[in-house]
Amino acid sequence: MPAGVSWPSYLKMVVASMGAMLAGAEVVHRYYRPDLTIPEVPPKRGELKTELLGLKSREEQDQISQQQ
Repeated sequence: MPAGVSWPSYLKMVVASMGAMLAGAEVVHRYYRPDLTIPEVPPKRGELKTELLGLKSREEQDQISQQQ
């Protein structure tokens, strides 16, 4: 067995670790309450709150530099 631990002790540790991970994930999921709805129409570029704030200005600068 890994690290010289008996099977019963190892299985208890694995079950306790998995239980703690699942409980932690559930607590975080309930605290942040993610929006799991799927929109019918994909949002337009720049409408998502998860996009980088500087992405739009950087793209505009790239377009201007390519035009010159």
